[in-house]
Amino acid sequence: MSPQPAAVPSLSPEEYLAQEDLAAEKHEYIRGEVFAMAGASDGHVTTSLNIASAFKSHLRGGPCRAFIADMKLRVQATDAFFYPDVFVLCGEPSPVQPQFKTDATLIVEVLSPATEAFDRGGKFAHYRRLPGLREYALADPATRTLDLYRKGADGLWTLHPYAGDEVADFASIGLRLPLAEVFEGVGEMAVGGAR
Repeated sequence: MSPQPAAVPSLSPEEYLAQEDLAAEKHEYIRGEVFAMAGASDGHVTTSLNIASAFKSHLRGGPCRAFIADMKLRVQATDAFFYPDVFVLCGEPSPVQPQFKTDATLIVEVLSPATEAFDRGGKFAHYRRLPGLREYALADPATRTLDLYRKGADGLWTLHPYAGDEVADFASIGLRLPLAEVFEGVGEMAVGGAR
């Protein structure tokens, strides 16, 4: 996302949440400024759905829960609200909020040309302030690669890149997911199953 402020800057978090409930399109919020979100491509949506489906199936019956792009994630330390493409929360932070969550164990953003720089830089800087975050993944449908950053016991983040026929290791939730499943259906045309 290349942040471009919407018409009404300097909103409080409460004003943002009230406005967002009535908005026809989604907006992210950073320190009083509101940023409209662009629509997603077929590859973006397919990749997000594949990951969310795999996470949901794997987590069924356990203490962790997967969320998709319609659930807001609040980063209180940086006064921001985002809509991650997919995220997992293990245990429910207190207090429970129906409009947003206040922590995440694992976050996945699906890259697009318009959002890649912000997802890799500024947004990751915000997410790193979440106390429970253990992994941050960037899935790129265009290159069929996945960069997974994992927080070590020393507090440092290590990159684990995956490409080709490799299997991504989401250690924070105990799931190994082949990239073939992450990007299944990406690039396929709906008409007649042609590629």
